[in-house]
Amino acid sequence: LEATSKKQALRAIAEEVAGNIGGHADDLLSALLDRERIGSTGIGQGVAIPHVKIPGADKMYGVLVRLETPVDYDAIDNLPVDIIFMLLAPAESKTTQHLKMLAQISRFLKDARTCSALRAVREAEALSAILDEWARAQAA
Repeated sequence: LEATSKKQALRAIAEEVAGNIGGHADDLLSALLDRERIGSTGIGQGVAIPHVKIPGADKMYGVLVRLETPVDYDAIDNLPVDIIFMLLAPAESKTTQHLKMLAQISRFLKDARTCSALRAVREAEALSAILDEWARAQAA
């Protein structure tokens, strides 16, 4: 994804996601920006995990994006972000389920080898393979 700012990256992702799960991109972007005002979801090492609960969603959705050029994200380590994993949960979902998923995503993205692999891929299929391998490892 090409973006020059955190807001532009979140907007582009919101537009893509809203088209696939329904709802309005502006509402999703507003919810994401409201969450960022509470505190940055930039967890460090070039990674951010924005997450919100959204009305009308029938299940959790995860969206993994790699930015062509890292952007300032107000991350905890002040480094720019180039990997964004957005988690969207149904408004009615239990908080514990949401937190468990956040913890799994965080473990996945805190691994330096995983992030290096994500940064090296150039095709969506290769990105999917990394995610599939991680999912299989979690199920084992």
